[in-house]
Amino acid sequence: MTRPQDAAPPTALPGRFQIRIAVLAVACIAVHLVARYILADWLPTTTPAVWNAPLIVALGLGGLPLLWGLLRALARGAFGSDLLAGISIVTSVVLSEYLAGTLVVLMLSGGQALEAYAVRKASAVLAALAGRMPAVAHRKAGGAVADVALDGVAVGDALVVFPHEICPADGTVLEGHGSMNEAYLTGEPYEVSKTPGAAVLSGAVNGASALTVRVDHLPTDSRYAKIMRVMQDAEQKRPRLRRLGDQLGAVYTPVAVAVALAAWAVSGDPLRFLAVLVVATPCPLLIAIPVALIGAVSLAARRAIIIKDPAVLEKIGTCRVAIFDKTGTLTYGKPSLAELIVGDGFDRGDVLTLVASLERYSKHPLAGAVLDAAIAAKLKTLDASEVGEKPGQGLTGVIGGRRVRVTSRGMLPGTNPKVIAALPPEVGGMECVVLVDDRLAGTLRFRDQPRAEGEPFIRHLGRKHQFDRVLLVSGDRESEAKYLADQVGITEVFAGQTPEQKLEIVRRETAAANTVFMGDGINDAPALTAATVGIAFGQNSDVTAEAAGAVILDATLRKVDELLHISRRLRAIALQSAVGGMALSLVGMVAAAAGYLPPVAGAVFQEAIDVLAVLNALRMAFPPRSLTDY
Repeated sequence: MTRPQDAAPPTALPGRFQIRIAVLAVACIAVHLVARYILADWLPTTTPAVWNAPLIVALGLGGLPLLWGLLRALARGAFGSDLLAGISIVTSVVLSEYLAGTLVVLMLSGGQALEAYAVRKASAVLAALAGRMPAVAHRKAGGAVADVALDGVAVGDALVVFPHEICPADGTVLEGHGSMNEAYLTGEPYEVSKTPGAAVLSGAVNGASALTVRVDHLPTDSRYAKIMRVMQDAEQKRPRLRRLGDQLGAVYTPVAVAVALAAWAVSGDPLRFLAVLVVATPCPLLIAIPVALIGAVSLAARRAIIIKDPAVLEKIGTCRVAIFDKTGTLTYGKPSLAELIVGDGFDRGDVLTLVASLERYSKHPLAGAVLDAAIAAKLKTLDASEVGEKPGQGLTGVIGGRRVRVTSRGMLPGTNPKVIAALPPEVGGMECVVLVDDRLAGTLRFRDQPRAEGEPFIRHLGRKHQFDRVLLVSGDRESEAKYLADQVGITEVFAGQTPEQKLEIVRRETAAANTVFMGDGINDAPALTAATVGIAFGQNSDVTAEAAGAVILDATLRKVDELLHISRRLRAIALQSAVGGMALSLVGMVAAAAGYLPPVAGAVFQEAIDVLAVLNALRMAFPPRSLTDY
């Protein structure tokens, strides 16, 4: 059987031509059997020459192109297990075993059609995604809604997604309250609530309420489109795992020829030589590994993991050092209010209410964290007046007759010395100071909180996935990096690192052992490229995604664990199919060498082995009950 088009050897024929040869071979075999076993009883003049004429046609039209390709490959010093097919065809013609030779032609040409079917089966989920994408979107402008082609949608457009429709682009909800089913993209079997400000994904199925969505990414740049490009990108690359078939074939081919020659020499019957080669041709390892690989890429895409370089699926299982960036990887990538130290004479709820009421008018990155804390505490914001944000003063305003100021510790010199004296000790991290009527009302401390799954994930890497070391390499201050490391259980910390320093650390570690680096910022791109496996989190940077071998669209560590398990499952299934197929072929070769399996029966036996190998490889496209173990 031949290999995928992207990995085709010099002997490979175009797929359509292979299908035509397979159809011709089937037709010729059918005519041969009819002429030999049915017409022979009605037409006494029917002779073996007439019976074999259709088989000779099949061997001429199908076998000669194969043999020509083999000769060209041999001239280049390149050949694989297809060489066994060529020898089998030539031997069958010399020995006048035309039926056996035609069956070999059928197996080789039919392999292309069988593999194409297997690839389509493995990527059935992606095909379903392509079929579900809407052709038009409902654009809202000036109070009117009009249908536009998907390629006419622009960033910033307001689109209406009606009940039970598929969202055509990534965006943000502007109007409406409802829910969306994102299971096709995330694999999570529940609907996600959508309110104004919530992000929506292309390909998600809307619930029972209409939503108005602002387009944040063109449909061609959406998550949906990225998933659809997975198969094309994967098929254009041939990682080392796929060459495992070549490595095994380099041993298998001479063994098969040696067994065939020995059978001929011992028995003196050249049919034994042909029978052995027919059983050994073609080797199932040539198709099982690529089919399993494509199934793994498809499965990863279903789990919101984009495999940009299929070699990742082989290499990640060999990595023994995990290197993490901090922000957005081990943390959520946004600050949250970690602590509110209240000044003398003030109430915590009152201070948080005043700050949140003022921060509603600010675009400062910490404003969202304050508002989230107020919402979590079920506090209602108040109206503010005279709001201003002058340089050197921070955010100021009047709320309920009280003048409120939110500023930093560094902006306090020149104010009341009692305020400065009452400040709590300075610690690492982000901080805001709140003054109410020039009195210290509180100090707010913010941190980029560790992911909830961080500590158990880090702890299980060594126990379940044989990682020897885990490193944290961050550009943040040492106090912030060490705080996070203590929270998740990492002991090797490199803080305050520039992109160049990160790159040097990754290169040094990779020289000693295979590494996997995880990051989400543009400054992580060099390190992602230098690591054995680079994994980008989220879609914050196109540069980072291009540098990585895999992209985790749902930025969670659980997806990294799923990738590790997909890789482990891929290697197991690929080796099962390839080595299992070879083992069964060797059993058949021994039977053929002993005279128990004639050439025609051997060809049928080998075809059954190929089908079993492909069916086993197809299991890779279907996930087990769980892809995580922590």
